[in-house]
Amino acid sequence: MNIFKAILLGLIQGLTEFLPVSSSGHLVIFSHLLKTNVETSAFFDVLLHVGTLAAVFVVFWKDVKSFFVELVRLIAACFRWLRNREPIRMYLERKMCLMVIAASIPTALIGLIVKKFLEDLFLSSLVAVGISLLITSALLLLSKKIPDGRKTGREMKWYDGIFIGIVQGIATVPGISRSGSTVVAGEFCGLDKDFAFRFSFLMSIPAIIGAALLELFNITAKDAANFGPYFIGMIVAGLSGYFALKWLRRMVISHKFHYFGYYCLAAGLITIIAGLVM
Repeated sequence: MNIFKAILLGLIQGLTEFLPVSSSGHLVIFSHLLKTNVETSAFFDVLLHVGTLAAVFVVFWKDVKSFFVELVRLIAACFRWLRNREPIRMYLERKMCLMVIAASIPTALIGLIVKKFLEDLFLSSLVAVGISLLITSALLLLSKKIPDGRKTGREMKWYDGIFIGIVQGIATVPGISRSGSTVVAGEFCGLDKDFAFRFSFLMSIPAIIGAALLELFNITAKDAANFGPYFIGMIVAGLSGYFALKWLRRMVISHKFHYFGYYCLAAGLITIIAGLVM
């Protein structure tokens, strides 16, 4: 792999992974329209995920730190309960940890069961990706009509987490934005806009880690020769992802999140037309 391709793919990954425009959908479009094979090695995919994950850690450091601390404490509390039936205390940080776990279960199940089938189906059809982008557009434009919610971590219910997790699993479909659909799902559940944004990206951590771990099984010895370009691609993905997250947060809080819906509408229509004439 040359450095230019590594930078380009790192930029696409970093921006579209977080902006509500679907990273997988854009990679399919890029592959078809430019007649370019965007399939990369599993090792490079893992490094791109590491880059975008680093961006999430930096932007949401307080939430991320709290999640992992409480995860360790929760595991210890479960062992104490099994040993001597010591009650498991519940408080806000621990509840949020449980909410992320609850949301991750349906995401993992849907991803493991249908991810490969959906990717194979949509990789061969620009029209299908275009239709999915129109669905993303409709969700984003709908968010403008959803009343401002007031629920934060204290008021959030377990079924809110399950629902948002199911939506995240459905976003496996290329063209359906993970960030866009989960933020809108959170707003639909009555979550405060900033909290819906934070929860969406906090629950992305297990999903990104899980995807990277699955790709580790496909790493080959040939990847060592391309480590330089791969590393540059990872850095580009992390930096572009960081700025994308900061910008997106401002868009959500300032009630401009739905603007991305117009982009997805145009991209979806153009993609469908291109798919029909190609």
